[in-house]
Amino acid sequence: MKITNYLFIFSTLFFSVLAASTVPATEREEAIARGEYVFDIGGCASCHTKDMPLGGGVELVTEFGTFFSPNISPDTQYGIGGWSNDQFIKAMREGISPDGEHYYPAFPYTSYANMTTKDLLDLKVYLDAQAPVSEITFPHELGFPFNQRALLGVWKLINTEDSWTPDPNQSDNWNRGSYLANGPSHCTQCHTPRNLIGGLQEDGMVGNKKGPEGENVPPLLDVSKLAFGGWSEEDIAFALEIGMTPEGDFLGGSMNHVLENTTGKMTAEDIEALAEYLYSLNNP
Repeated sequence: MKITNYLFIFSTLFFSVLAASTVPATEREEAIARGEYVFDIGGCASCHTKDMPLGGGVELVTEFGTFFSPNISPDTQYGIGGWSNDQFIKAMREGISPDGEHYYPAFPYTSYANMTTKDLLDLKVYLDAQAPVSEITFPHELGFPFNQRALLGVWKLINTEDSWTPDPNQSDNWNRGSYLANGPSHCTQCHTPRNLIGGLQEDGMVGNKKGPEGENVPPLLDVSKLAFGGWSEEDIAFALEIGMTPEGDFLGGSMNHVLENTTGKMTAEDIEALAEYLYSLNNP
């Protein structure tokens, strides 16, 4: 009888410890999966993968000079390995490195500032779980005065806006779409014209004649309804999913990267939410 009781107690304790030990692992796996999705909706692969995943090295040629994307793998020498959660969030929201240096706004932290803490932390868990890449980050090629990082503190004072907040007068689906466009998916960064010092103008997403790769980025705020403004929600969703316009043409330029690494990996629900939000810009 006593042996039976001991066996019962032992087995109970064993399975309790086993269950307790698997909870953190399960939670981490779930966080990694969520973080991978945040990575996708943020289009991180487009800018941070040239030769090796997360190794950086992608060139962004602008009128201010050429920027090279950094290594964001968990490599402790060349990447972001060893960063604390607070350091990661500060980099994403404020554009400040762990060393206290300002990041150039080629890194769209003015949009990432709108991301939730949960999304940012899940993203970090995912990045930390990837293979380290021993690839050095190339220095930017910028002329004077754009090579003076200290001036970026002044730039931020002029060009940083209040963080995005949900609109209580809109649906949850609309707010999700607005969050995607103004936060992780940073549609505003390409489709909004910039001022003389590279800040986003207040006009909104009316198009940008000096977009990525020097291309003319079309407007998403098209009040004349001559093009995008005349699309239905279904048209927008279809274009975001497979890249085809209502006229049967295919989106090109940097949208190829967006389709491959961002919207093409979104859930159907997020595609619908983003389409609802973008449609509302032209049909208030």
